[in-house]
Amino acid sequence: MRSETGFDPALYERFPTKEDRPPQELEELERIWCAPKGWALLTAVNNNYVGFFYVATAFLFFLLAGVLALVMRVQLALPLQGILPQETYNQFFTMHGTVMMFLFAVPMMEAIGVLLLPQMLAARDLPFPRLSAYAFWAYFVGGLCFFASIFVGLAPDGGWFMYPPLTSTTYSPGINADFWLLGIGFIEISAIAGAIEIIVGVLRTRAPGMTLDKMPIYSWAMLVFGVMIVVGFPAVILGTLLLELERAFNWPFFDPTRGGDALLWQHLFWFFGHPEVYIIFLPASGLVSMMVATMARTPLVGHNLIVLAFLATGFISFGVWSHHMFTTGMPALSIGFFSAASMAVSVPAGIQVFSWIATFAVGKPRFNVPTLFVLGGLVTFVIGGLTGVMVAMVPFDWQAHDSYFIVAHLHYVLIGGMVFPLFAAFYYWIPMTSSRALSERLGKWVFWLMFFGMQVTFWPMHLVGLMGMPRRVYTYLPGQGWDVINMISTIGAFMLAAGVLVFLVDLARNFRFTTDNDAGNVYGGGTLEWLPTGLYSTRSIPVVKSREPLWDDPKLADDVEQGRYFLPNSATGLRETIVTSPLRAEPQYLQIMPGPSVWPFLAAVFTAGFFILMTVQAYRPSFACGVLAVLCVLRWLWDTDRLVKEETVDVGAGIRLPTYVTGPGSHGWWAMIILLVVIGMIFLMGVFSFLYLFGVQPQFWVAPARWEWMAAVLPAYGAAAGLALLSRRMLAREKTRLWTPGVLFLSAALALAGAVAIDLWSWLDTGLLPTDSGQGATVYALLSLEAALAAIGLLMAGYLSARNSRGMIVHPRNNSLDLCVLFVAYAAGQGTLTAILTRAFGG
Repeated sequence: MRSETGFDPALYERFPTKEDRPPQELEELERIWCAPKGWALLTAVNNNYVGFFYVATAFLFFLLAGVLALVMRVQLALPLQGILPQETYNQFFTMHGTVMMFLFAVPMMEAIGVLLLPQMLAARDLPFPRLSAYAFWAYFVGGLCFFASIFVGLAPDGGWFMYPPLTSTTYSPGINADFWLLGIGFIEISAIAGAIEIIVGVLRTRAPGMTLDKMPIYSWAMLVFGVMIVVGFPAVILGTLLLELERAFNWPFFDPTRGGDALLWQHLFWFFGHPEVYIIFLPASGLVSMMVATMARTPLVGHNLIVLAFLATGFISFGVWSHHMFTTGMPALSIGFFSAASMAVSVPAGIQVFSWIATFAVGKPRFNVPTLFVLGGLVTFVIGGLTGVMVAMVPFDWQAHDSYFIVAHLHYVLIGGMVFPLFAAFYYWIPMTSSRALSERLGKWVFWLMFFGMQVTFWPMHLVGLMGMPRRVYTYLPGQGWDVINMISTIGAFMLAAGVLVFLVDLARNFRFTTDNDAGNVYGGGTLEWLPTGLYSTRSIPVVKSREPLWDDPKLADDVEQGRYFLPNSATGLRETIVTSPLRAEPQYLQIMPGPSVWPFLAAVFTAGFFILMTVQAYRPSFACGVLAVLCVLRWLWDTDRLVKEETVDVGAGIRLPTYVTGPGSHGWWAMIILLVVIGMIFLMGVFSFLYLFGVQPQFWVAPARWEWMAAVLPAYGAAAGLALLSRRMLAREKTRLWTPGVLFLSAALALAGAVAIDLWSWLDTGLLPTDSGQGATVYALLSLEAALAAIGLLMAGYLSARNSRGMIVHPRNNSLDLCVLFVAYAAGQGTLTAILTRAFGG
């Protein structure tokens, strides 16, 4: 049967091939995929190195946040302790929560994905290795600078949720809050870049034959994880931008005295914040599902049900954001809906838990360190889930809200659902990237110290919370019955820390990073990451016929190592991987991959410099860093769309694939669509803000810009979209002069900028300013978003003109133009909606 791609699956029968490959092919692969050494490691883009750096940095932030937690527990061990002044304590608990949620949990899950996915999918690398490098360095530099603010008294002190009006300039006049707003917004951009890489990687770089039903369940978890980031994180990016605009330029988004509303921040923040718990949990659940099958030595029970549970969790979790707002005076109907959704989201989690229990029950489990951490995490997570159902019941939530009961619930869910699975994954997968496995003996000490330390620390917090102790207090009075309980929690915290310390000792004794001579498949896993690997991932890319190919085909590892499958060599003399179809994983084309480059590193450093200098109000150096960051990005992009002479190449067994594809078949097209979804979600959250303020503060709204202006705005946006599409169409004509598409696209970008300028002028003509009211603030925020897209469109036009002048945009090799046309056409459509919507609501 032939597929939708035209690839004949019968060609798979040619593998494994019989002949031995020449040994010089392997030497050539090692030369092409070699890693830089010394300072040149800053230019590395291999997932092995970037993933390892990513995991190590995320774990560093875990340790730093843990130290903050220990100091806070010492402060609360006894009443009226003077270890930390109130202001410093506020900074500590804000930084602890922020670092754990933003700098450890989500980045760690992305980091493990970058490290594991290429090996698990048998790809040579993820499709955008330089994007992964940029995302890591941006996170590394920005995260360390953000954390360093605590040493100079500039750390934020408004809580990891940063509720207005406490974070307005009235109550937080310094730049402490600005560090959080610009720093976290910047770090979320890095997270979105990683999510785009993961989504495209899972959908387009799977090994041939790895259809969706044969895909490792961890890949399913990471796919849903990436989609949830793309949908959820734009809300917090917009929220941080709006609050920073209010603080810096007095635009009253959250000021109720001028038509804003402080609850708007909570809606934006928790639309991201509650799904973030499941964004963290789902990848950990995928890791657990992989390990449970291996430890029980049997295929996972209910594989398809777990996949459906992942999808259901991703969907339902976006309907529970107001779960955190039951005490804000919401309408009873809304409270009922969100309460029901908060309970419903526990059903998919229950499916996964029962699946793991059933797998252990039907198999023959081995009680090693990964198994202990999985079981300990399971017990802890179930306890957290049960208390989660309790706080989903509105009357109970009204009593327990903002008490230490919520602190206990949150930590049971996050430590049981993410931290324990993470340590299990460390012991399970470290032999894949280290020449020595970690110690089973020390690992059991790590587990029992952490498990009992966790229970001793957080179980008593349920009690002290029900006894009335509020969260986020730096001390308390004696005689309230909280003293002994807090001392027990503090002892437990140090017990938990002792477990982490033993783990560090184990790492120091046994971990030795390697890319080829690793410790091997210590626990007997059946998926492809346990194939022999180098920096080029697998020697050849196998045909996958089951979910556990190593269990089902004992010869597979040897055949892959001998080069008897796809791409046993470098077909073009460059870095390559096979791009497959998203559903049936049928080979479509050979992707030419970029090699090591210093430009992603420099782009990340200058991007971090832009945001940090903006925070301290050094505007001129900040602008210079912004310009340099853009130039570095353009330089890194310049040679990523590489051209090779061969139009098709042999990828093994006489099967030939093209080396260049345009349109919806290309991986770049998929990445651009995902990016446009991110921009669209920012726009959608902006529209929600606009309509929300209109609904709660209509008395502040005045007559909008006149509709007569639309006679100029709409044709300008239409011209932008039309000229952009025409430039692509003209390039397809063989007799078109080379300069014609470039001129047409430049005209499209100018038309887009002109449309934004006309719309902006129409609002200035009304006399409404962004500082006047919530209406003015939201209208000009939407226009600012459109202006940013227009500026990017003009930048794209300059970039395309430069490439066109070098003869690098010719039919049919025109991906750069394709992606720019998509962007400008989308921007024109969004601008049209902005112009219509802002005029449809007014006083």
